[in-house]
Amino acid sequence: MTEQRLLRSWMFVPGSRQRMIDKALGLANVDAIMLDIEDGVAPAEKETARRLIAASLAAPRPPDRGPARYVRINAIGHERMDADLAAVLVPGLEGLALPKVESPEQIETVERIIGERGARMGAAAGALRLLVAIESPRGLFQAAAIAAASPRVIGLMFGAEDFGREMGLPSRREGEARDLLYARSAMATAAAAANVQAVDGVWPDLQDMEGLRRFALQARRLGFSGMSLIHPSQIDPINEVFTPGADELEYCRQVIAAFEAAQARGEGSIAFGGQLIDLPIVERARRTLALGAA
Repeated sequence: MTEQRLLRSWMFVPGSRQRMIDKALGLANVDAIMLDIEDGVAPAEKETARRLIAASLAAPRPPDRGPARYVRINAIGHERMDADLAAVLVPGLEGLALPKVESPEQIETVERIIGERGARMGAAAGALRLLVAIESPRGLFQAAAIAAASPRVIGLMFGAEDFGREMGLPSRREGEARDLLYARSAMATAAAAANVQAVDGVWPDLQDMEGLRRFALQARRLGFSGMSLIHPSQIDPINEVFTPGADELEYCRQVIAAFEAAQARGEGSIAFGGQLIDLPIVERARRTLALGAA
């Protein structure tokens, strides 16, 4: 991953609601917030959202740093995008969430604008990150190229609702989004190919916490390292699922120790706990330990 800090939970926050912005900025358990100017804000409130977000980004950060501060702008090329970037490219912004991306050229457009207007951010402009949302079949087929389009890209995020609309899927989510398994897996694979984070879409049912947990577990098994969310009640279950547990970390340490002992004896693979252990499994164990440390 290009991002050293493990960002497991990404919460959407309507940028036109000051109370929600203030609450989100004060949360200690969410890893990143996406202050929204896109779908979460009505057209008549876009300018209010820009003004409130810019002022909130300028506010002093808490001593413990708080969540990473991203802003979801309107779609690249949309007439509202220029006004969004003019307002939010200010000190305090850590990254942009880019919606509905379908080509590497759209990333290049944002890069150019950051270069032209990033002087307001000073040195922070160089560290600005991009989380790119894949929300259409066309975007999915370009996902690997999009992820590799800029060193600013730190992750791909799956936009399940827009993707489902384009595919003509039913409006009601069924089970663990089994109808989206191929698309989600393909996007996670594209993210891995570019060595960036894979962030799954939201779980929309705020009453079904067990469903959220099952969905998050499935996402992790598909290769995602985090999820987006819409309510603070979803933060802790998501963080728990995407954080390696004590048992998992201890197993990884045992696997590495046993393999290194075997290597010292001149052996290339071993049987451990009834399973054949070779180098790829050991490297996965090392990566899990690194994630736990992050």
